[in-house]
Amino acid sequence: MSDLILFWHRRDLRLSDNIGLAAARQQSQKLVGVFCLDPNILERDDVAPARVTYMIGCLQALQQRYVAVGSQLLILHENPCKAIPALAAALNAKAVFWNWDVESYAQKRDRTVAEALTQKGIQVHNHWDQLLHAPEELFTGSKKPYTVYTPFWKNWSSKPKAKPVEGLTQVEGLNEQEQLAAQKAGAIALPTAKDLGYVWENPLLLQPGEEAAQEQLEKFCDQTINKYQEQRNFPAVDGTSKLSAALKFGAIGIRTVWEAAEATYRDSRSDEARDSIRTWQQELAWREFYQHAIYHFPELADGPYRDTFKDFPWDNDETLFQAWCEGKTGYPIVDAAMRQLNEVGWMHNRCRMIVASFLTKDLLINWQWGEKYFMQKLYDGDLSANNGGWQWSASSGMDPKPVRIFNPASQAQKYDPEGEYIRQWLPELSSLDTEYLITGKIPESDRKACGYPAPIVDHKKQQHEFKQRYQQQKSEQ
Repeated sequence: MSDLILFWHRRDLRLSDNIGLAAARQQSQKLVGVFCLDPNILERDDVAPARVTYMIGCLQALQQRYVAVGSQLLILHENPCKAIPALAAALNAKAVFWNWDVESYAQKRDRTVAEALTQKGIQVHNHWDQLLHAPEELFTGSKKPYTVYTPFWKNWSSKPKAKPVEGLTQVEGLNEQEQLAAQKAGAIALPTAKDLGYVWENPLLLQPGEEAAQEQLEKFCDQTINKYQEQRNFPAVDGTSKLSAALKFGAIGIRTVWEAAEATYRDSRSDEARDSIRTWQQELAWREFYQHAIYHFPELADGPYRDTFKDFPWDNDETLFQAWCEGKTGYPIVDAAMRQLNEVGWMHNRCRMIVASFLTKDLLINWQWGEKYFMQKLYDGDLSANNGGWQWSASSGMDPKPVRIFNPASQAQKYDPEGEYIRQWLPELSSLDTEYLITGKIPESDRKACGYPAPIVDHKKQQHEFKQRYQQQKSEQ
């Protein structure tokens, strides 16, 4: 009779190409999955209803996958530091396997769980799965973590990438007696997002689960990736992979994603297509750069990387912030992007940069306000990527060119030249001339007729004010 192994899922909600799960299967045929709904995460004030809805959908799909291969995915809803060791002990599990995470909270939690399991005589096995290269694999020539992307990319891209690992097939689950023991130890039926207090009525950009993520990857590699470089910056064009949430929750393995891109690269017939694929691969490297950063510099989650911004004199005007949140700034490209975020739980990456620059450089509001608002709305919200993107836009992060200010009008003219994106999300402006939409210079009579607000700040003045404050801060250091 085989020993029971538990596999603790967290950011790897799939059976295929899962390094820790494949290693667990090698130890025993009796293998059961477990996921713990962690109150320490779910009860924070920066959790998006859309994100919880996507996660629960992934868990539903994962439960079905487990049943199909002959086992179960158990659900717990309490502090994992107590719940995981209690379940493992109740089931007489030989070992618990899981994949590491880069975030500080996850690492502390995992150490606590590992200690409790070890004290009970239960083996612990950990693996890196969510990255192509683990944080301890990549350092500068002086053995320090990277703080600049370009040299990181050169090193990262030069290293061979692991192939996807074999998916889970036929395994053995719990018998009836063990299932009762699991219930006594806290295993419950999977709740809905609404049961957890999160209501999201709108459709999700990507259907939850492994199958939907795989289909999206194939569609992207088949249709979109070859023009990615040309189309990725235009928010009205469906030019990006839409895989961010699947990668955040691990509904698809990063090795599977990389291999698909490499296969498409090999089959490409033009330099343009190959350049586009390489550009997308560089975006995957940006994802890892930010994950390595949050692993090596956990203090990034709590404040700016650059000293100049540690005591920056932000205005932090609540009224202006509310206008930004609601998409009522009087700058059409900014408002369209914020409306997209609020309605869909997602925003195009070009627009994330535009609205972040506007919040910090035009409204002079601390980037952390925007970072938190994004996490409260994004269905793909991820600490490392969100924090990295906001610090890049605010000029407070790891970036060799610290002061970067986006002009909303020139961004709209360049990336939404026909005003299609603006019209989609600001239907009240749809009948206006394109010139008005992309310059933001809407005649007052038209504004009033549309019920659209006047600009809440003057971009030129605010840009000048930000630069002055920045230089003052630098000179005082």
